[in-house]
Amino acid sequence: MKRNIIADILKDGSDGQQVTVCGWVRTKRTSKAFAFVVINDGSSQDNMQCVVDHGTPAFEELARVTTGASVSLTGTLRASPGKGQSWELGVESLEVIGESGPDYPLQKKGHTLEYLREISQYRSRTNTLGAVFRMRNQLSMAVHEFFQQKGFIWVHTPII
Repeated sequence: MKRNIIADILKDGSDGQQVTVCGWVRTKRTSKAFAFVVINDGSSQDNMQCVVDHGTPAFEELARVTTGASVSLTGTLRASPGKGQSWELGVESLEVIGESGPDYPLQKKGHTLEYLREISQYRSRTNTLGAVFRMRNQLSMAVHEFFQQKGFIWVHTPII
């Protein structure tokens, strides 16, 4: 099944739609009857809450799922009864693409910019810097479109 982008699902999703989402695990909460896995693919500041029912093959894979792990989830989209999100994914299959060790440094709490300087490889997964990168992308695109419309070309000059 084709991968769906979380930002597109949250904007244009429909009840009962079959989707496949890929992203990094933000949090995982497990109970006896089901588990919640919250993932983000970087397309939006908003996350996708995924519900994995006990007794499904996907529930057995949860032992390998930790914060920071890369996963692919396939299931049915449904309106979320919880507050804070419009949709949730009822997971039918779960594939762990890349595991993450228990020492993964980004937890749910906020981190200082000084701390994020020490772990540069994870900076883009934070809400603050993710928002900055998305804004920078939009501003750069607007500048390039402006000059392209005026007939200018963009030249990468050599660094001496």
